[in-house]
Amino acid sequence: MNIVLGVTGGIAAYKAVLLARLFVEAGHELHVVPTENALRFVGAPTWEAISRNPVTTSVHDDVPEVRHVALGQRADLVVVAPATANTLAKMTVGIAEDLLGTTLLATQAPVLVAPAMHTEMWQHPSTQHNVAVLRGRGVHFIGPESGRLTGNDTGAGRMTEPQQIFDRAIELLSPDDLAGTRVLVTAGGTREPIDPVRFLGNRSSGRQGVEIAAEAVARGAEVTLIAANIEGALLSGLQHRVKIVSVGSAAELEVVVRAEASEAEVIVMAAAVADYRVAEVAQGKMRKEDREEDPVLRLVQNPDILRGLVDRRTDAQLIIGFAAETVESESEMLERGRRKLARKGCDMLAVNAVSWTTGFESDRNELLVLGAEGQLLSTTSGTKRETARALLDAVVAARSA
Repeated sequence: MNIVLGVTGGIAAYKAVLLARLFVEAGHELHVVPTENALRFVGAPTWEAISRNPVTTSVHDDVPEVRHVALGQRADLVVVAPATANTLAKMTVGIAEDLLGTTLLATQAPVLVAPAMHTEMWQHPSTQHNVAVLRGRGVHFIGPESGRLTGNDTGAGRMTEPQQIFDRAIELLSPDDLAGTRVLVTAGGTREPIDPVRFLGNRSSGRQGVEIAAEAVARGAEVTLIAANIEGALLSGLQHRVKIVSVGSAAELEVVVRAEASEAEVIVMAAAVADYRVAEVAQGKMRKEDREEDPVLRLVQNPDILRGLVDRRTDAQLIIGFAAETVESESEMLERGRRKLARKGCDMLAVNAVSWTTGFESDRNELLVLGAEGQLLSTTSGTKRETARALLDAVVAARSA
């Protein structure tokens, strides 16, 4: 996609550098359009190095290309971050005295604005009037947040973090092919208690499931995310857009899944669920000094939550399982995936290879998506957002078949 990032003259301009990098790393064509004041905070060489495109503030550069309108005409999305009070005022009345101003007037693409200013400026009636006018014209806003500002000030006016702005931008660029669809996603890794202190667990961070939930929301779905022991930082960008239910053990996960599944049209079981739990959980901490011999833990099987969902499914439900496998080759991964698919009876199975260094606790993944008959629907590798996108592409195709 072709994205224009407008950067205006506030201290939060330094955060926009990370936002620019996120767009480029995601494979988008990025053109940064700073104001003259923005260049007092972050210089043009930085923007050019990250965007890999020339940077100018003037309407008099690249005149033969008619750059002062071409950027806006070609854009799929325009993001202004940070957006100062001065910029919001200029946008409201259509002042186009520089390249950013003309770009905003020339574009018909969605515009996403991330305000950043001191609390008093944000709360001023003029600023609030301008925001209301721009919202009425269809401009999208994200933030500002409350928090530490420059100096000793604290309050509303802090620019939303780059990752959250990026996620919202991707939503605006995403297809609306899951609009109104009720999607249930499980994510994370269950923990089976041994005593009040210890547990049996796994290394799943929950990132892949969180990205599936985020991508589903971006496509218009109504999402419930059942989060098994996921760090709050991973969930922070979803808290206002997704129903999140936190669980700990496989037994807790099963109870919540049963309660939520009946309303779901698409169920993605991305959580790493323990196959076994401890038969007898100690009610107090197990101490070495209390035992003469090494302890022996007797394990019993946990219920097969995925198989239970398939057995109770409604006619309209599409159920997708996950299989994390340690394998030597792709052919072995396919073989193991097909065997699991036959046991579970789900509509799709996403198979990924894991090891000491891949799969878990990583920003990247590789997925093989199998159809109900074991056919290979897609192979994708990349960031976990990219693999989430590929998986949901397969879901959309299956629902429309």
